[in-house]
Amino acid sequence: MSDRKPLMPKATAVWLVENTSLSFEQIATFCGLHVLEVKGIADGDVAQGIKGLDPVTSNQLTRDEIEAAEKDSGRQLHIAEPKVVMPETAASKRGPRYTPVSRRHDRPNAVLWLLRNHPELKTSQIMRLVGTTKPTIAQIKDRTHWNSQNLVPQDPVTLGLCSQTDLDNEVKKAARRMERERREAQKEAIKAGTLLPTEETTAPAGSEDDDDEGFRPTAEIVQPKEADAAREETPAEEEARVFAKLKELKSGTDEAAEEEDKD
Repeated sequence: MSDRKPLMPKATAVWLVENTSLSFEQIATFCGLHVLEVKGIADGDVAQGIKGLDPVTSNQLTRDEIEAAEKDSGRQLHIAEPKVVMPETAASKRGPRYTPVSRRHDRPNAVLWLLRNHPELKTSQIMRLVGTTKPTIAQIKDRTHWNSQNLVPQDPVTLGLCSQTDLDNEVKKAARRMERERREAQKEAIKAGTLLPTEETTAPAGSEDDDDEGFRPTAEIVQPKEADAAREETPAEEEARVFAKLKELKSGTDEAAEEEDKD
């Protein structure tokens, strides 16, 4: 399938949902949308007020292609080859997300929804998804926003502030970041030493596992105790110890003989 997508994806999706029996997966793949977005269009929750664009009239699809896909739910739609070759343009740097004026008052509700349902997202990620500012996010998080009492959590995808694909990508990126930070923390803990398990250091006094009348250290670094290992006796030390023992026995024998002479 070609990587090219329709010029107006949501408008095309609206028309396909209303005028064909194509599956949500087929429409989503052709228009480059998430399946949940297409389902939201069918339910009337997404793309409200958008007029459908006929892809046949705009030479993006053929009627035969649509009919063939309707008969086979596993078939993917193929966009028609353009009759006029358009020159390729250099990809421009993606700027800040534009939010329609009619949707800007919904941004605080979307921010509140993201803070509650995806606390792992960074402030910069929420800014990209919703198109709001850092101070606004901080005020909503601290409940100092001027309209905090009236805010209601609402899905930004349902509000049309971002696509489900963008939201999923940001959530996956945050999950990878948290996993990376967790591994780094484990490495730092290993470098600092291995601590005793939590269940041992926090066990109540007087438990069956206590050996010293309920005493248990709060934290202890477990390391090999080389000083306690038994040291082997050298030959010279063993010889000196034997001579000292013989000398001690001899002196005891002489003293006993002297006592007998006196008697």
